[in-house]
Amino acid sequence: MHGYNRLGAVRTNGGSPPRSPRFRCGRSKSSSGSIGGGARQNLAEKLVVVVVSAVFRRRGVLLLAPLLYILGMLLYMGSLGFDINIQRIGRGGGGPQPPGSVYRSPQAFEKLWPFMEADSNETHNTLMSSWNPKKKQVWKPCISLTISQAGSQEFPDSNGFLIVEANGGLNQQRLSICDAVAVAGLLNATLLIPMFHLNSVWQDSSNFSEIFDEEFFIDSLKNNVKVVRQLPEDVLQQYNYNISSIVNLRLKGWSTPAHYLQKVLPKMKQLRAVRIAPFSNRLAQAAPSYIQGLRCLANFEALRFAEPIRLLAEQMVQRMVKKSIAAGGRYVSVHLRFEKDMIAFSCCEYDGGEKEKLEMDAAREKGWRGKFRRKGRVIRPGANRLDGKCPLTPLEVGMMLRGMGFDNTTSVYVAAGKIYEEEKYMSPLKLMFPHLETKGTLATPEELAPFEGHSSRLAALDYTLCLHSEVFVTTQGGNFPHFLIGHRRYLFGGHAKTIRPDKRKMALLFDSPGIGWEQFKRQMKDMLGHSDMKGVELKKPGSSLYTSPMPDCMCKQERRGSEYSSNTTILKISLSLRPLFLSHLPIKSHASEVKKRRRWKKKKKRKREKKVVRESLVGKGRWEEPLVVRKRTRTKGRGPRKRTNASPTTSAAMARAAGVPSPKLPETQSSYVESYMCIIA
Repeated sequence: MHGYNRLGAVRTNGGSPPRSPRFRCGRSKSSSGSIGGGARQNLAEKLVVVVVSAVFRRRGVLLLAPLLYILGMLLYMGSLGFDINIQRIGRGGGGPQPPGSVYRSPQAFEKLWPFMEADSNETHNTLMSSWNPKKKQVWKPCISLTISQAGSQEFPDSNGFLIVEANGGLNQQRLSICDAVAVAGLLNATLLIPMFHLNSVWQDSSNFSEIFDEEFFIDSLKNNVKVVRQLPEDVLQQYNYNISSIVNLRLKGWSTPAHYLQKVLPKMKQLRAVRIAPFSNRLAQAAPSYIQGLRCLANFEALRFAEPIRLLAEQMVQRMVKKSIAAGGRYVSVHLRFEKDMIAFSCCEYDGGEKEKLEMDAAREKGWRGKFRRKGRVIRPGANRLDGKCPLTPLEVGMMLRGMGFDNTTSVYVAAGKIYEEEKYMSPLKLMFPHLETKGTLATPEELAPFEGHSSRLAALDYTLCLHSEVFVTTQGGNFPHFLIGHRRYLFGGHAKTIRPDKRKMALLFDSPGIGWEQFKRQMKDMLGHSDMKGVELKKPGSSLYTSPMPDCMCKQERRGSEYSSNTTILKISLSLRPLFLSHLPIKSHASEVKKRRRWKKKKKRKREKKVVRESLVGKGRWEEPLVVRKRTRTKGRGPRKRTNASPTTSAAMARAAGVPSPKLPETQSSYVESYMCIIA
């Protein structure tokens, strides 16, 4: 049928779409008769008639099915017609306010505070038993196995120099550095010490050596990736001693290793050096095992803070442990993201009124020029709070911890920048936890003076103190908690020991006027149990190994002594067999192959024992030919195996009868080439 007949044409006189020609003649009389008769139908009946007739009589309407489905999903999810309501909620409109869309935590605190004080007399503190010790398996770092076995390996000729520019804060720079190491290994390139870009928000002019230990970084990677502090003279002369003259390859985010081999490597070979700026999030999470191994090596082993930062951070940790002596040196660390820029970026509203609104608008304009004033951009504070996107206030963090069972004797370290309206918002937290410490209370002004004005160096101090705490609490997303969770898993046997609150549920709880203290405690303890259950979590497809280092960076080990579990996978990476540039194709042996190799070794060992015994007997003249040994023969066809009559005397029994001592065999040597080995579950 012609397309016009199937889909019809658009009429200009309104009404329903034109009917198919097949039914137009047959219905003309009835239609005219009904009009002449004066029968009237309401709008809903006409709409039903049109829809039913279209579905059953015209197949062309099926073309609209995808649009109808999308429309229904948008209506169901609340994306259509939701901005206006939420704008009313966030701006004090007259519409109804859904529970959890408005900040009412101070009212909840006033109601529950007497019960918190009463609970302070309890003898049990959750800090002593936060995590369940009953773990069937533990995870151990296994990067050190690769480092110790590569000392004799030599690099092939480099394909060129890789220059990257890391941007953002401390942990975004850390991400760029680790990915740069992985890319340099992939391309067989020489990596120049990464340069740091001055960020408009962080405003830190520190270079690599002022934050990280440069010498240790180069030495830790010397067996895997070559790193240099500056370009050689001939390359600088080629580009007139100006690094900015080197071609900048602007790559898309999360580029695959294949893209680097196809696009970047030819340019590097041609130009001798390439530059990638900015380099944040420029390598895909999914990569070959060797690339993941380089990421692990760079993040968990090669990157450590510069000596001034490291020494002061260690002293602060010791002071924090000393202040927590009543709890056995255990303390809670909280990453509190309640700075002005974080509140402004989240587009959330608290109880500051018009003054707060004007300050947040100014902060958004200063940090993200015009981003929040674009056409069609609607700020929805109520929706953000319901969706769990608002940073937790110090008051909310304190209520959560007290509900989980941490009493007022718990030592708490707060890792944060400059808290917005600090005197107002920090007072309730100090009331709930008198033993509260910050950088300013653990270190003297003279000790902190070299770090003032350098946010990345101050963040490095917070990172170290949070890393060694018994419990870490994250209140907002970002690179800081993501890297810290992975690092804690790497140090604590695979368990993050981290509380990740469900902020959607908490928004509803804090806005529940009828909630009681026992019910609130039950909800918080359930949240703590969920965080404990999620503490040991394997890396999922598409996720970051910096947050989930198992199984790429760690090895699973049963509690049965030091033997690895039988379902492990042995990954061997041989540097001596590397091609010029793609030198890291992993050689994997699965569990079945491991078992097969073990059986083969045992069989070979038995044969060698028999051979030694036979040679000993022959040498002493005690070997009688022919020696009858047990053997199996198979009959023709599919019949069963038959054994010949053989003497039950074994070679070991013969040796004992002859007085030959059991020989000491040499240790079995592996037939593999010298290689990196990492046992991965």
